[in-house]
Amino acid sequence: MERDAVDALEARIGEDFQRACDLLLDIRGRVIVTGMGKSGHIARKIAATLASTGTPAYFVHPGEASHGDMGMITAEDAVIALSNSGRSPELITLLPLLKRLGIPLISMTGAPDSPLAQVADAHLDTGVETEACPLNLAPTSSTTTALVMGDALAIALLEARGFTAEDFAFSHPGGALGKKLLLKVEDVMVTGSAIPRVLAGTPLGQALLEISGKGLGMTTIVDGSGQLVGIFTDGDLRRSLDEGVNVHTTLIDELMTRSPKQVTGGMLAAEALRIMEENRISTLVVMDEQQNLTGVLHVMHLLHAGIA
Repeated sequence: MERDAVDALEARIGEDFQRACDLLLDIRGRVIVTGMGKSGHIARKIAATLASTGTPAYFVHPGEASHGDMGMITAEDAVIALSNSGRSPELITLLPLLKRLGIPLISMTGAPDSPLAQVADAHLDTGVETEACPLNLAPTSSTTTALVMGDALAIALLEARGFTAEDFAFSHPGGALGKKLLLKVEDVMVTGSAIPRVLAGTPLGQALLEISGKGLGMTTIVDGSGQLVGIFTDGDLRRSLDEGVNVHTTLIDELMTRSPKQVTGGMLAAEALRIMEENRISTLVVMDEQQNLTGVLHVMHLLHAGIA
C-alpha cells in the first residue's frame, strides 16, 4: 500500500516541484522546515537531509514558533511546511507572520484545496488514497510519501548546486565516509627519521637491519643526494632467498625495485588504498612535486585510520 502511494508521486513532480526548487535555490538564508505531530518528525528528517546535502536547513516547531521561536526565521529564509490535512492550527497561525516577512512558503500536504496549500508559493501534493493503517487513521502512507518527496527535493537541490562527494564528507567528518573522503596520505604516512632508508651500495644484510628496525617490511634506497632510486620489500627478500643470494655480499642495488609505485601527500588516502589493492602491494612511497621522498605509506596506516 505504501509502495503504491510512493509510485503515485512520480506523476506529481511537475511545475510546482520545479517552482519549489527555484525558490529554495534563490534564497540567501536557510530553509526552515516545520510540521506538527508525525509531520513534525518527517520535517526534522527532511531538514537534516537538506543540511547534509548542501542546503542549510533546520527544524522549527510550529507550536514553539508561536511563543518566541519565530525569531529564528529571518527575511532571507524560506519555509517548508508539512501537514497532511493542510489545516494544522499551529501552522495556520503562522501564515500571516510568514507572509508579513515576505519569504517563500512551500507547502507539503495531502489536500491541495487546504488553507496551507492555497497560500503557499509552491504546493507539493503528497496525498494518499488510504493509509496503510487498517483503521485508515494513523499517518503511515502519508508520512512515507512526505518523506520521499522531501528526499526528492533534497536530491534535486543537491544536483542543481553541483554538490560533490567531498562536500558531503565535509558535513560528515566524524563518520567512516568522512574519513574516506577527507583523509589524505600526508595525514597518515610516516615521515622524517621514521622512513626506512639506506644508501645505494649498502649490503643486503645491513638493509635488513633497517627493515627490521623501522617495522614497515620495506626500505627505500637513496643515492648520495637523498634522491630515491628504488625500494626493497619483504616480498623481494623472500624471492631473493629462494634464489640463494648471499645476504652478506649482495648489494641492495642488485635486488631493489627501481620504479616503485608512488603517490603524493595530497592524494586521498582512499585513492592510495585503491592503488595498493589494484597492484597487490602493501607499501607506497610518497613524493613531492620535485620528486623528493617525503614519506612512506603502509596499508597498516590505513587500517589504523579506519580507511581499509
